[in-house]
Amino acid sequence: MIDKSIEFKNPYSFDTAIAMVGDEIKKALENSPLIIRDYTSHLGKATGKLIRAKSLLICSQDASGMIQERAVKVAAAIEIFHLATLVHDDVIDDAPVRRGIVTLNKKYGTRTAVICGDYLLSMALGMITNVFDNDRVPEIKMANLLGKLSLGELNQHINNGNYSLSVLKYLKIIAGKTAALFEVTFYLGSHIAGNNHNQSKKYARIGRYIGMIFQLTDDCMDYEATEDVALKPVKSDFEQDVVTLPLIYALKSSEDVRNKAKNGELNSSLVNKAVRLTGGLKFTRALAKRYKNKAKDILNGLMQDNVKKRNLSMILEASYRTF
Repeated sequence: MIDKSIEFKNPYSFDTAIAMVGDEIKKALENSPLIIRDYTSHLGKATGKLIRAKSLLICSQDASGMIQERAVKVAAAIEIFHLATLVHDDVIDDAPVRRGIVTLNKKYGTRTAVICGDYLLSMALGMITNVFDNDRVPEIKMANLLGKLSLGELNQHINNGNYSLSVLKYLKIIAGKTAALFEVTFYLGSHIAGNNHNQSKKYARIGRYIGMIFQLTDDCMDYEATEDVALKPVKSDFEQDVVTLPLIYALKSSEDVRNKAKNGELNSSLVNKAVRLTGGLKFTRALAKRYKNKAKDILNGLMQDNVKKRNLSMILEASYRTF
C-alpha cells in the first residue's frame, strides 16, 4: 500500500508536477555526497525530455487530471534511474557525447563513470522506497527491472557483430534493454493512482509498446538524423558492432549484403546504402507503427476521452518520431 505516514501536500497540475520533478532531480544530483558531487553535477548540466517522468505523472493522474506529490518523487527517481543506465551505456559504447555534453567516462574516466552510475542506481532505489511503506510492489518491480536491463545489455553485447541475428531475437533484446523501464514506469504510475493489478498490467503493456517504439525509431535515427538533432553520435551503431533492426532486415533481404558480411567486407557506407535500398528503415518504422496501434487499442479500451487519455496519446505520438 501507499505510505500514509509521510505527509504529502495537495495534488498538483501536470505543469506544476513536471517542474517539481526537474527540481527534485537537480536537488538530488547537486546534494550528492561531496566525493561524487562534481560528477553528478556534471550530469545535471543537460537534462533529457523527461519522457519517462511525464509518462509516470500522466498514468498517476486522477479523474480531474491532478497529480499526487508522491508521484513527483517517484517520477524523479525513475529519471535518475534512467540516467544511471545512460552512464553505463556510454561506458560500454565509449560514447563521447550525450545530451549535448561530454560524457562522464570521457571527462573523468571509465572507472569513475561506472561507480557514479552504480551510485545513481542506489540513489533512485532509495528515493522510491522512501515513498512506500509495507508495499512490496515497487521493490519487486524495480528488482525485476534491474535484472531485465542487465540481461538486455548483456544480450546485446553478446550479439555485437552477429550478422545472423534474427528479428525475433533482436526484439527480445530491446524488450529488456529499453522497453522494460517504460513498462515499469507506466505500472508504477497506475499503481500510485490506485488502480488494481490487472488495470496496472494494461498500463504496463502500453509502456512496453512505447518503449519498443522508442528503440525502433532510435535505430532509424542512427541512419536518418544529424548529430545536432540527436544530441549524440549518429551513424555509430555499425561502428560499435551493434546490429539493429534496419541492418538485420537488409541482411535478410539481400544475398549480396549477407555475402559481404561473411567475407568481412561491410563498411559504414555500404551499410547505410543497404538499409535504404532494401527498405530496412521502412520495415523498422512499419513495425514501430504496429506497436503504436497495439498501444492505441489498449488505451482506447482503458478509458474514455479525458485529460489522461489525451496526455497518454501525446506520449505515444511523441515516441513515433521522424527526422
